[in-house]
Order: sequence, then structure tokens, then C-alpha cells
Amino acid sequence: MERKNLFGICPYVTSQKVLSGKWSIYILHLLDRNEVLRFNELQRQMPEEMTHTTLSRQLKTLEQEGLIERKEYSQIPPRVEYSLSPIGKKFKAVLSALQGWGNDYIDYLSE
Repeated sequence: MERKNLFGICPYVTSQKVLSGKWSIYILHLLDRNEVLRFNELQRQMPEEMTHTTLSRQLKTLEQEGLIERKEYSQIPPRVEYSLSPIGKKFKAVLSALQGWGNDYIDYLSE
């Protein structure tokens, strides 16, 4: 049986592939809450286990997928800012729904 590539066809498969990074949803949440963040600001808000390399890789992936925008200023020291792209801003409703469900699940766990 031939397997189909459902990316770009099925909304669930497409969403899952675009958001496949372990920290992608949390990064989108931080950018939604703050609008613009520099790399070090993002890193300070990430859990302790997040390394510089992992954050950098995850930001590059989100930028390639078109969910965030990266603005680099040519100055010393280098300054780079990250923000949600227009399609990334459309993810806000999903973030709100995930927050509601996450809070419900936290309540469920404490029962």
C-alpha cells in the first residue's frame, strides 16, 4: 500500500509538522505575550533544560515555516529581535484554546 504525503493537504498533519519542535508552542506563546523579544530575553524565559543551540535551531525552524519573523540590526553588539509573523498571529486563538485545555488538565491531575 502506498503512503500519501498529507502535508499541505490534511490540516492536522500540516499543523503537526509545522509545530513539531518540542518548544515551538511555548516560543509562540512567549512571542504572543510580548510581541517582540530578543534572543537572550527568550532564552531567559525558557525552561532550564533549553540550551542556546536548541533555542537557536527552534527559532530558525519557526522562521523557515513562516510563523515568526527575525529582524537583525547591524550594530555592535549584534541585536536580533523575534516577533510573530502575520500567519503566526493567527495562531493566537489556538494558544488560547490550548491554555484553557491545559488549565483544565492541570485541574484534572490535581483531583
